Amino acid sequence: MRKRCDENERLKRQYFEWLTDAEGLSEQSVDKVAAALTRFEHSTGGKPFRAFHIDQAKTFKQTLAKAKTATGRPLSKATISASVRAIKAFFKWLSQKPGFKSRISLADCEYFNLSAKDEAIAHAHRDTPFPSMTQALHAFRSMPEATDIERRNKALVAFLIFTGVRVSAAASLKLGHIDLVEGQVFQDAREVKTKASKTIYTTFFPVADDVRACFDGWVRHLRETLLFGPADPLFPRSKTGFGPEGKFARAQIEREHWSTATPIRQIAGDAFVAAGLPRFGPHAFRKTLEQWGSTRYVTPEAFKAFSQNLGHESVLTTFTSYGRVSRTRQADIIKGV
Repeated sequence: MRKRCDENERLKRQYFEWLTDAEGLSEQSVDKVAAALTRFEHSTGGKPFRAFHIDQAKTFKQTLAKAKTATGRPLSKATISASVRAIKAFFKWLSQKPGFKSRISLADCEYFNLSAKDEAIAHAHRDTPFPSMTQALHAFRSMPEATDIERRNKALVAFLIFTGVRVSAAASLKLGHIDLVEGQVFQDAREVKTKASKTIYTTFFPVADDVRACFDGWVRHLRETLLFGPADPLFPRSKTGFGPEGKFARAQIEREHWSTATPIRQIAGDAFVAAGLPRFGPHAFRKTLEQWGSTRYVTPEAFKAFSQNLGHESVLTTFTSYGRVSRTRQADIIKGV
């Protein structure tokens, strides 16, 4: 076991505070930096950061190139790139601290750079599979709704289909954030875990009447039958316990939010598998909506509204992140000219 370096621990705490308070990084982003620094310290045998040498940067890159994931596969170039960039940023910060300016130069930090070829591979665009709207609706319509848990799950999938809301936001939404009259969800960053803590007003996309009816019915069920209030979760977690035969069971819901977004990923994936389709994650619904909306919101103003409804500040984000033409469609368009 490597020896713990107290100075390293102190410097890391200072850096994490700087990332949080000065750079505004989220807890999840800081955790990724912490993981990268742990990897780096393992590669140096726990040497003090003040003893940094360019050979440590070279060794770290070699260590990452040989590292394996939990499934035994090599780390992706994207993961390696993110790790070395995190460590490079740390040492650039450290080089400006009193007592380190003479020990670490900005030029030394450049040795963390990957080759131009590896960076190109790391940032190359790869088409991510996502369901068509027809597939998404088929999965939704195949879901049962006999129990409260089944009704919740089906309403959740419906909600993801016609809003494209991110999973962390969906898990933290409260009933009071929903306006059925206006057909909107208010993603209030003070209470909802939105990306980059943005407050977003999302109007329900008019995808299909039965999808909207399912969700509306769930909201009314929460309010009128289960007597949930505005501060209660929109998608309450399952209540765990034991059934009549002493077996572990999840038969009810309780007035608590999910602590993570993992159950949402499970519910969405299971819905597709149960319908005889490949497993897709909940984020795929955003790509499904982009494909669906790209032929409906065609004027500049309409596309801007469409982009904002997805929570994008710039239409370029919608174009570059979700608006790529698929390889199949690209070929069809070129051949059809």
